[in-house]
Amino acid sequence: MAPAPIELHYWPTPNGWKITIMLEELGVPYTLKLVDIAKGEQFDPEFLKIAPNNRMPAIVDPDGPDGAPISVFESGAILLYLARKHGRFLPADERGRVEVEQWLMWQMGGLGPMAGQAHHFRHYAPEQIPYAIDRYTNECNRLYGVMNRRLADRPFLAGDYSIADMACIGWVKPHKRQGQDLNDFPNVKRWFDTLLARPAVAKGLAVAEDKRHRVTGIAGDEAARKVLFGQTAR
Repeated sequence: MAPAPIELHYWPTPNGWKITIMLEELGVPYTLKLVDIAKGEQFDPEFLKIAPNNRMPAIVDPDGPDGAPISVFESGAILLYLARKHGRFLPADERGRVEVEQWLMWQMGGLGPMAGQAHHFRHYAPEQIPYAIDRYTNECNRLYGVMNRRLADRPFLAGDYSIADMACIGWVKPHKRQGQDLNDFPNVKRWFDTLLARPAVAKGLAVAEDKRHRVTGIAGDEAARKVLFGQTAR
């Protein structure tokens, strides 16, 4: 009997892309539950039952530990869960796991938040604040430099291709919106092009791509801006 599909609560953003890429790489079945963040669907009570931080992505795996369903929120936790369950893209040995986990945490605590702030102040803030734009654009530049040095002598962030690379590719994809030029980071550019050439990465990035304008167009939609950036609870 084929396994029951994983239920993926998703919108096409860098954090959402992490999970579609991973699921496509694993080749496991999943059903898509779109969460329109511009409409505030992340605050729906049913979604909050599985994602108490009212952020997507989240998954419900009907075949969780001991065969019982499990829900998982936070993109990094989802990647780790799926990697452990399927025994792929996370090394079995402790040294290898540490290599992957530290670069996954680097993305979760550094690249993602800083790139997100750069996006916000460069494109979504109601007024241009030069200090904030410079602060986050420059920090993104520093982080790209960290990646560039790391990739100088290896093809992927943690040696072999792993969930660390899946976590980062979506945040590098909109590099121009962060004020970054990949020509300034040749090792990152080589890594970026290598990942985009993977069929599963291309498929993962394409999921619900026709909805992407709902994210990039928020700057001109005052109602959507208030929902996305001003509402903390419902």
